[in-house]
Amino acid sequence: MCGRFALQASPEQVKALFAYLEHPNFPPRLNIAPTEPIALVVREGGAHHFRLMRWGFLPAWVKDPADFPLIINARAETLAEKPAYRTAIRHRRALVPADAFYEWKRDGKTKTPYRIAKDDGGLFAMAALWETYADKNGSEIDTAAIITCAPNAVARELHDRMPAIIEPAQFDLWLDHSVAPDEALRLLKPAAGAWRADPVDPRTPQPERPAKKPAPKAVAKPAQGELF
Repeated sequence: MCGRFALQASPEQVKALFAYLEHPNFPPRLNIAPTEPIALVVREGGAHHFRLMRWGFLPAWVKDPADFPLIINARAETLAEKPAYRTAIRHRRALVPADAFYEWKRDGKTKTPYRIAKDDGGLFAMAALWETYADKNGSEIDTAAIITCAPNAVARELHDRMPAIIEPAQFDLWLDHSVAPDEALRLLKPAAGAWRADPVDPRTPQPERPAKKPAPKAVAKPAQGELF
C-alpha cells in the first residue's frame, strides 16, 4: 500500500528526470496525502507532460461518488480484469514522481512510521493510472491512483505491498498507450536496486494541512484502501 509519500526534489531535478515540456514551479512536500493534488507525468502527442491531479481515482462510469470508495491504490495483479481500471490501463497510464514513501510498523500498541527511499536518496517513478471524472452537472476533475505490487526485501519488513516502480529506461514503454496492456503490465515488479527504510518522527507522516476534497463535492466516503 502507499498512503503517504514525499517529493522534496527541486522542480529542475524532477524535470531533468521526466523530460516533460512544461516548466512547473512547486514547493518541496514532505508528506503528500490522499485527496491532495499530486504531480503526474503523462504522454500525449509523443511527448511527456506534467499534470496535477487529485489523488483518489474515480472511474468515469461512477454515477454517485458518495457511494464509491476513494481509490488511492490499485493492485497490479488485477488491473486488467477490474472494471474500474480496464479503460485506464489501456489509455491513461502515468508516472508519479517521488523520493520517498511511508509505511508503519506496529510494536504492540505503538506504530512507528518508516521512510522508504532509494539508498542514494534519488528520485523514482511510481506507476499510476488516471481518469477524468465528469459529474452530472458537467464539472470535470482528473483523478489518479498509484499502482502497488509485491514488495522488495526492504519494504517486505513493513508491508506486503509497495508502489510499483518504473525504471527511467522504461518510462516511454509504460506511458505509450499504443503499447498493449499485457506488455505494460510486465513492468510492474518489485523495485530493484538498493533501498532503505528509516524510522522517522511519528509526526512526519501526518497531513501537512487538512485534506481537501476538490470537486466533485459529492465524494463523501474516503477509504484508504484498494479496490479488490
